Amino acid sequence: MARTPSSRSTTHRLAADAGLLVVAAAFCLPLLWVILSALDPSAGLRVKLPDGVTTANFEAVLTPDITFTPLLNSLLLCGGGTLLTVACAALAAYPLSRFRSRLNRPFLLTILFATSLPITAIMVPVYALFVQVNLIDTMQGTIFFFAASQLPFAIWLMKNFMDGVPKELEEAAWTDGASPLQSLLRIVLPLMGPGVAVVTVFSFVMMWGNFFVPFMLLLTPDQMPAAVSINEFFGNRGTVVYGQLAAFSIIYSTPVILLYVLVARRLGSGFALGGAVKG
Repeated sequence: MARTPSSRSTTHRLAADAGLLVVAAAFCLPLLWVILSALDPSAGLRVKLPDGVTTANFEAVLTPDITFTPLLNSLLLCGGGTLLTVACAALAAYPLSRFRSRLNRPFLLTILFATSLPITAIMVPVYALFVQVNLIDTMQGTIFFFAASQLPFAIWLMKNFMDGVPKELEEAAWTDGASPLQSLLRIVLPLMGPGVAVVTVFSFVMMWGNFFVPFMLLLTPDQMPAAVSINEFFGNRGTVVYGQLAAFSIIYSTPVILLYVLVARRLGSGFALGGAVKG
C-alpha cells in the first residue's frame, strides 16, 4: 500500500523531533550532572540522584580564596574588557557603516582574517611584548588584550546592526547642528539597542570563559580570575572533588546567566524605528 504525502510528512516530522530530542539530551545531561553533583555528598562522574541532599559543597567553595576573589577578578577583567570592546567597536563601525571608501572592504577583510587567528598562535609574541612594555601580570594589560582579541568580530556585528538604522535620522540631526559623535551617541546607538546588547553579551561570555589568556598574562595568584582558579579542583594525580567542582561551576555560571536575563528584553524588542522616517 502506497504511503500518502501526509503520512510521509508525519514520519519526517517525528524523525526530526527524535533527532532534536537526542541533541537536547546531549546538552542537558552535563547540566543535570552539575546540578545533582552539587547537592551530592559523594558525587562522582555518573549522573545519578544524590545519596542525600547537602549544601556542604557550596559551603566548602564559598570562601574568599576559592570563589569571591576570583569572581571579583573575573568581573573586573571581563567587565572592563567588554566596555572597552563595545566602545571601540561602535566608534570603528560608525565610519564603516556611514561613509563609503575604497578602503572599507580591505579593512573589513583584514579584521575578518584577524577573527580566524587562534589565540595560541599569537600568545608568544604578545607575552614578549607585554614583558617589554611592563604590562605582564597587570589587570589593565589583560583587559587590553581581552578587548583587542574580541574587537574584530565585535566590529563586524556592530556594523551589520548599524546598517539597519536609517541615515535620514542622522541627517535630520545634522541639520539641527548635531555633530557626528552626538548623532552616534544620541540617535544611532539608542535605536540599535538590540545590536549593542548582542555585542555586549557575546564579548562578555567569550571573555568569561577564557582560560588561556589570563593563565599566560597573569602571574600573581590573587589576580587570577575564576576561569583559571577552577583548575585548582583538579588534583595532580587525577583526583577531583566532583561535588565542589559542580558547586563552583554553578556559582561561576551565575553572572553570565544574570547578564543574559538583564538584556533579554532588549534582544527581543527589535529596532525602535516605528514611524521614525515617515512623512
